[in-house]
Amino acid sequence: MVKRKDFPIEGEIVLVTVKYITPYSALCNLEEYPGKEGMIHVSEVSGRWVRDIKNFVKKGKQYIAKVTRIDKSKGHINLSLKRVSKKSKERKLQEYKQEERAEKMLELLGEKLGWDLEQAYEKLGYEFQETFGTMFEAFNMSVEDPDQLIRRGIDKKYLKLMQEIAKEKIQKKEVDIKATLELKYFTGNGVERVKEFLHCLINKYGWEIKYISAPRYSIEIKTEDPKSAERDLRKNLEKEISKIENGTASFKIGGD
Repeated sequence: MVKRKDFPIEGEIVLVTVKYITPYSALCNLEEYPGKEGMIHVSEVSGRWVRDIKNFVKKGKQYIAKVTRIDKSKGHINLSLKRVSKKSKERKLQEYKQEERAEKMLELLGEKLGWDLEQAYEKLGYEFQETFGTMFEAFNMSVEDPDQLIRRGIDKKYLKLMQEIAKEKIQKKEVDIKATLELKYFTGNGVERVKEFLHCLINKYGWEIKYISAPRYSIEIKTEDPKSAERDLRKNLEKEISKIENGTASFKIGGD
């Protein structure tokens, strides 16, 4: 799991998991900071009036939160959900996914140097985060601007290995995965139900969906991992289609 050293800073956007809920607050684990917990007061859950905090946050679910106050001496971290914009959430999720990829690259780097993952974090990972903001940025820069890493004190022997790994794991071209979906409902409000179904797919999975001609629609996904993307597309379409009532649907992916 992706991790960072010590404490977050005030104003930082973090990924949290709700540990337990009281009538007036939610205690959360900070996913990137092992052993650190934060508290979301009921007043920081939503811009709307909150009668019952459990209607807004659920135990075990992950959220994007903003650090509003830290008391290191007491180990207290105050968090807010309502102060996080939609764009900040999107950026954080993208950053976290990139750091998950970067952690795998760090692990490969460690293997080449005879380190386990914990040692790799201690020797290089935390330094990458402190110097470049994220580990992913450090690996990406090893290819895009290697002199920058040298100027910032990264040893050339590490740089060469980083470049080898980054070229294999990052420098991949995006490809399109396409599918055709046929969707019909046998009710009087069929058109509205089709729209609702398609909007659900877009909101839930982020797919690009376009109208071809009734009842056919195209689905397009851009990915660097076509094998996994096609597998996930098939699985998720089958799952969503199985929920359809008073209607029918089928799909075809690529060259199926």
